Amino acid sequence: MNETIDALDRKILSKLQTDGSIGLEALGEAVGLSRNAVWRRMRALEQAGFIRERVAILDAERLGLKLSVFIQIRTNRHDPDWLSNFAKATREMPSILAAYRMSGDLDYLVHARVEDMAAYDLLYQELIRRVDMSDVSASFVMEELKETTALPL
Repeated sequence: MNETIDALDRKILSKLQTDGSIGLEALGEAVGLSRNAVWRRMRALEQAGFIRERVAILDAERLGLKLSVFIQIRTNRHDPDWLSNFAKATREMPSILAAYRMSGDLDYLVHARVEDMAAYDLLYQELIRRVDMSDVSASFVMEELKETTALPL
């Protein structure tokens, strides 16, 4: 598959974003293709990297992870070793859902999900033990207005 996708591919991807467990038969009906044609397109989309993985999206609150926190990090170090150490630490800490290198005044933004403030403190202590940072602050989510994994197609 080349690096472009057509309208049918976009329909398939849109449907999969809202229901990753949909069967080939139902997906084919939804986009107007046969089961085999949908399977071939899905396989090609996966091989080309448009579909990275298929996962179940869990309810964090029902699982006891009630506190969503965004951690703002500034560092005085910007060398490859520091970045490698920071990336390794964030990948190895399951409570950290995402970590981003930012432009502007903020160096890094980390999103984590934990049980409560005590669990956040443990996460914070582990992070500063593993990585040298000059400034760490956190903002706690009071109300989630929108959170989605669906990309605009």
